[in-house]
Amino acid sequence: MLGLSMSITLFFPSWDFRSAESTWVGLDKSLSNGRVIGWSYEDPLVRGDGKPITVILNKDPKTGEEFDPAIRAYVYKPGTPFAAVVNHPDNLGPTVKSLSISKGKIDQAEKSAGAVFIISYADVNGEEWAYVENATATRGWTPSQVLNSTDESQHKYVGKGKTVYITEGCWWCHTLLPEHTQDWQVFGWPPYVGDMNGEMPTAFGSDRKAPDLLHVASRNSSREWMMLHFFNPRLVQPNSIMPRFDYLWGKTDANGNPIDFAKWRKEYDEYRKGLRAYPPEVPEYAPDTEIRALIDWILTSLK
Repeated sequence: MLGLSMSITLFFPSWDFRSAESTWVGLDKSLSNGRVIGWSYEDPLVRGDGKPITVILNKDPKTGEEFDPAIRAYVYKPGTPFAAVVNHPDNLGPTVKSLSISKGKIDQAEKSAGAVFIISYADVNGEEWAYVENATATRGWTPSQVLNSTDESQHKYVGKGKTVYITEGCWWCHTLLPEHTQDWQVFGWPPYVGDMNGEMPTAFGSDRKAPDLLHVASRNSSREWMMLHFFNPRLVQPNSIMPRFDYLWGKTDANGNPIDFAKWRKEYDEYRKGLRAYPPEVPEYAPDTEIRALIDWILTSLK
């Protein structure tokens, strides 16, 4: 064991992790999460502030040309700190870095003015490579233009949602790292090294007491099911040991009406005891709540 630990200490530093080429997954994670998830000067209270907005674009916000399939635009409003893949392009890997600067013009992005990034593709020696494109420089898209040309339902607060996942301690029970062959059959393929380029932190987790979530949205993409599960997990899995996260709804529902949590729990207890036929309805969440961001992150990023 001592020899193994010494080998790791001596040989791992000799491998430059920057030589690992970033994948589409790695680019998507970094661009949607923003500079860093967790405590930072732009988010001192760790509430998910200072994060970009992932917008699902069905058409070009400038020309109106339709996209089929839809693409993701990562909108950084003026002053929002750029992601690591923009600030430190060396971490993209040699080929992806070269494409992102020469074709993607990421070196022309200005934090004070904001920017819109997308993931594009280029052929290099017969192989397709994903790279970061600064659509503000290459296509003239501005953050306000993209946001104003799309519906609120197309806006995904992925970075804020991952912040909620971390601050609520979800990683104490869930992992984001399928490990063994049996895992792959149930939870999907494990990540590649390039899937983590620029992601801070990775939130792999260390002790699985609940299912791995890396590809959970591929197994279950129902927003309604997610709402039931987070409000009270026993609504969908009677023997679940997961705690309730109903407080992530805040004080009011989508219509601005106060949520009576005591009344809901009383009616649920009556349902559990067989005193009523159906459980009480879970309130629709307001658009600016933590639960909306958490579900956005799960259904957008964990596929």
